[in-house]
Amino acid sequence: MSAEPIRYLDRATRSVKTEQIYGEKWLRFAYENPVGRLFVWALVRRAIFSRWYGWRMGMGARRDEEVQAAQLFRMMLGGGDSSALILPFITKYGMDVDEFAKSVFDFRTFNEFFYRALKPTARPIAQGERVAVLPADGRHLAFADADTAPGYYVKGQKFSVGELLGDAALARQFAGAAILISRLCPVDYHRFHFPVAGKPNESRLINGWLYSVSPVALRRNLRYLVENKREITLIESPVFGTVAQIEVGATNVGSIRQSFVPGRAVAKGEEKGFFAFGGSCVITLFQRGRIQFDGDLLKPCAEGLEVYAKMGERLGVAA
Repeated sequence: MSAEPIRYLDRATRSVKTEQIYGEKWLRFAYENPVGRLFVWALVRRAIFSRWYGWRMGMGARRDEEVQAAQLFRMMLGGGDSSALILPFITKYGMDVDEFAKSVFDFRTFNEFFYRALKPTARPIAQGERVAVLPADGRHLAFADADTAPGYYVKGQKFSVGELLGDAALARQFAGAAILISRLCPVDYHRFHFPVAGKPNESRLINGWLYSVSPVALRRNLRYLVENKREITLIESPVFGTVAQIEVGATNVGSIRQSFVPGRAVAKGEEKGFFAFGGSCVITLFQRGRIQFDGDLLKPCAEGLEVYAKMGERLGVAA
């Protein structure tokens, strides 16, 4: 399995592509090398590491004078003006700057750029009251029944809905749920949205580790998704019943920021929140028999192939 390329199906072009993995050499060392895995266990999975890295990515050019001690501390940690990383990143990954809500030169830090907003026209929302949409940009795995799925990322490798939700009563409510796993890479748009219209309850935090959720890590140990920090929101939808949306934190994504108001009705495709720097994941659960996922998502996923698609695209229709 080591050094295998990560392939996915591009929904728009129907072509299979090889993923350009951000920080691939480091990730393969960290999760495929015994010394690297020890380093992950000892430090990288811990919140303090992600807080430190997030602090670095939040550094901007300062217009006022900093005290000499603070400057020295930043230099010792390899800090500096993180905004200098933005243009090289855009160039390397061929990002479409015309989608951005503001100019590249207006971002004061790399983190601001990372959780950037897009123009309203950049992500059209699939129409239809009975149509659900993808909650995020990314590479998606969709299964009609989480209990009978052959495995996620690797055949036979699964987690239970109960482990994911951390609540026995809720697990019974979502027995046989349809599951969508949306994996976001660092190059993706990192705001997440509501897949259906309805009323969201207050998010519930489950504290945990901050392992990477890159394919390199997940193909070795899928359980990172149920061991990592995550936030669970239940959405009461008049069409789809109760929908559970789970945002999973990861290395360098210690902060999951919710921007919605609990109890206030939301529209399908409305922004729910955003992740700070790093790869991350959104998992969406629909109760048994409440949705029929689109076939062009289900078929590749049954063959172990993720499907790249964007937020707002059609996910499926109410059953």
